[in-house]
Amino acid sequence: MTTRTSEPLTTEFAALVASVRKAVHSEVDPSVSARRVGDLLTDRLAEGLPLPAHLRGHNPDHYTQHLVHAEPDGAFSIVALVWLPGQATPIHDHVSWCVTGVVEGQETEEVYEIRQAETGPCLVRTGTVINVVGAVSALDPPGDIHRVRNSCTELAVSLHIYGADIRRLGSSIRRTYDLPVLDPAR
Repeated sequence: MTTRTSEPLTTEFAALVASVRKAVHSEVDPSVSARRVGDLLTDRLAEGLPLPAHLRGHNPDHYTQHLVHAEPDGAFSIVALVWLPGQATPIHDHVSWCVTGVVEGQETEEVYEIRQAETGPCLVRTGTVINVVGAVSALDPPGDIHRVRNSCTELAVSLHIYGADIRRLGSSIRRTYDLPVLDPAR
C-alpha cells in the first residue's frame, strides 16, 4: 500500500470534515460514533461528493491510500483508497472503528471469524457483501476481521473514516491474519 497526503480540502470535503468532527467530539461511545459517522457519509454520498483528481492516483502493484484529513487531536482520519481491478487488502482487523463508503466502482468485502479446527486456529468466511457506489458500512472492533477487494473491471475508490490518527499510524490495520481459510460448510 502506498500512502499519499492529499490536502488542501475541497469545499465538499471540508464540509464532511466539519460534520465528522462534530459527531466524533460529541460522543464517547465508539459504536455510536461509528453509526453517526456512517449516517453522515451516507448523506454526503447521496448528495454527491465530487472526487478531486488528486484522490484518484493509483499504483499498478497495490491499492493506494490518500490521506485526505487527519484531525489535529488524532480523534479521526479520512482516507481515500484507490483500487485497480483485482487489488485487495490482506485479511485484517482494525485499530479503531471504521466507516467506509464507495465513491466509484465496486468493492467486495469478505468477513471472517477465527475458529478452532482440528489442526489449530483457522479463519472461516461468514459473509460476503458487494458494495456499490453509495454503499456505506461501519465496523467496530473487536470482531471486524475482513478483506476488501476491487471486484469490478474499472477503478474503484472508497472513503474510509477511522477513529484513529492515520497520519501517525500510517494505516488503520491492527493485525493481518495468515491462517488457513476453511470452507464454512466443513
